[in-house]
Amino acid sequence: MTNKPNEMHNRAIADGATPREAVHNSGALLPQFAMTSPPLLRIGDQPISLAQAIAYLQRGELFDSLVGEVVRQYMLDQALAQQPQLAPDAIAVGEAVAQFRQQQQLTGSDAFTQWLEGSGLTEAQLQGQIATGLHLEELKAAIALPQLQPYFIERKLFLDRVVLSRIIVEDKDLIEELHCQLADGTSFESLAQEFSITDDGIVNGMVGPVSRGSMPDALRAVIDEAQEGQVVGPITMDERWGLFRVEAVLPASLDNPALKQALTDELFEQWLAAQMEALPIQLEIAP
Repeated sequence: MTNKPNEMHNRAIADGATPREAVHNSGALLPQFAMTSPPLLRIGDQPISLAQAIAYLQRGELFDSLVGEVVRQYMLDQALAQQPQLAPDAIAVGEAVAQFRQQQQLTGSDAFTQWLEGSGLTEAQLQGQIATGLHLEELKAAIALPQLQPYFIERKLFLDRVVLSRIIVEDKDLIEELHCQLADGTSFESLAQEFSITDDGIVNGMVGPVSRGSMPDALRAVIDEAQEGQVVGPITMDERWGLFRVEAVLPASLDNPALKQALTDELFEQWLAAQMEALPIQLEIAP
């Protein structure tokens, strides 16, 4: 699963052209359309037509992203419409609105009314937005759940984290001497401050949390066998030598709500990207 939603912004259109190519190829239509289409907005007293706005977006290399977002929102609407049983009931929406008002310190009616006016929303529109958000979260969970456990296992190496302290030097003899000093009772922190050539020496060599998957293989192999508080090394990496102390091991778990939500979001975005990739899209700009 390597597709990303942002990659969908360059979707094939009609005969295989991207949105930008489609606009470029229809460039001859833009001047005429710009003269005849109703204004999209006004800047001062100058009307800006839809075609002019598209041309400006194309010039600024923003049009592909705009089309991609339109397609994304269309796909979300379609997916939600196909799963009406996942929509929240009125009680759930009311509770979510009350929670939102409390979080935003809008429990008073006057403050809430002022906030709605400032946001350009009616209360019904706010309720609709919150209901859609709840519906979307249920849809994400329904789509991701069958894949969540295997996806977690696939990603676990990079999700597990370790907090380390380290002493990094360029000389093998020096690192061996420092290893001996540690064995004789010299504090790891003082040696890191005095001898480590990395920036974290000023914070006693502390680094992390570090993903296990991002560690060099040689380091990960010894860290995986170490206990918290244990010093491992010397280990050579990139023509440098290091001593490492394991401060904390932080194994990933789906019992962590934040991690579970992050993986659910990833799986849903991959699913959505695949749906967008399969859509036939045609850009139509005509007088």
